[in-house]
Amino acid sequence: MAVDTVSFRLWPPVAIGAPLLVGGIATATWGDPVEPGSWRVPVGWVLVMLFGVWNGWSLWLFARHETGLLPGDATTSMIESGPYRLSRNPLYVGLLALYLAIALLTSTLWGLVLFPAAVLLVLWGAILPEERFLHERFGEPYGAYRRRVRRWL
Repeated sequence: MAVDTVSFRLWPPVAIGAPLLVGGIATATWGDPVEPGSWRVPVGWVLVMLFGVWNGWSLWLFARHETGLLPGDATTSMIESGPYRLSRNPLYVGLLALYLAIALLTSTLWGLVLFPAAVLLVLWGAILPEERFLHERFGEPYGAYRRRVRRWL
């Protein structure tokens, strides 16, 4: 019997949110060694808007293709249109943009410093298991997609 759901090592919102939370706690506890400039607010809001459009488009495609989105939902089709033409992981790219937006808007330099940890955690915890699952589920069509489209952007 074929497995039709991904087994994550770490749930993506936790992988991305934990370093941001640790950075926020570090800022609240010890403060930041450098004060980011006022540029951070408009950049943060632009990132929030980009996240909304990008992830909204990606989620709409999940609904349109009637395939699972949440852990435990069955994956029934590959999506190769919209943001999925540019990134194999547009939802994770969007969540990472939201991470940066929140770090900028809440002015946590430690959160920004820990951003690479969020990238590595989501790669290890979600993306690599998901890629293995999709290869097993869809075979060569996924292999061709993987060769054609970058992991990030």
